[in-house]
Amino acid sequence: MIIAIASTRGPKVEAARRVLQRIGRYLSSSPSEFLTYDVDGGIDMPRSLDDLMRGAEQRVIRLQQALRSEGKHADYFVGMEGGFHSVHHNGNAMVFLQSWAYVSDGQNGYFGSSGNVAVPDVLVEEVMAKRRDLGIVIDEVAQQHDVRSKQGTWGILTKDLLTRQESFEAALLAAFAPFYNREMYFDRM
Repeated sequence: MIIAIASTRGPKVEAARRVLQRIGRYLSSSPSEFLTYDVDGGIDMPRSLDDLMRGAEQRVIRLQQALRSEGKHADYFVGMEGGFHSVHHNGNAMVFLQSWAYVSDGQNGYFGSSGNVAVPDVLVEEVMAKRRDLGIVIDEVAQQHDVRSKQGTWGILTKDLLTRQESFEAALLAAFAPFYNREMYFDRM
């Protein structure tokens, strides 16, 4: 079984590998082989749920195009996007960090998301108001280098109790659910 991933970043690739270790037996009896591509989602910094979902889906669409142009095939195509979104509650705007995944078998595609973690005002100001990239801002605030390729903003905000990779694992488990639990989604209809 070939899984094509629209990223070469460690946390995203490792999230896909871990999820396929857990669900692979429900999808195929053959071992999983991974193809990784550096594919852009077309959104500089997701700042809404629509951005997050569109970015994950766009990565899959662009990944499918790249594989077709190379004459390659995959059984599943995986796109992941992380970023911010706002929620209005009791007259207050709150900003959360969330990870999204989109998985397609080339015919059908499904979304899944992680939980949310509240974003501190310093990050909201820089990313939402000043329109700066989260990767740059989190490096400055955390005084670390290339946080996005390690624990991610998730890890910084949760003292590494929940990392970027783990947030993508949750999103992928949810996005793959209609494929690995077909009897619940389709056979009961």
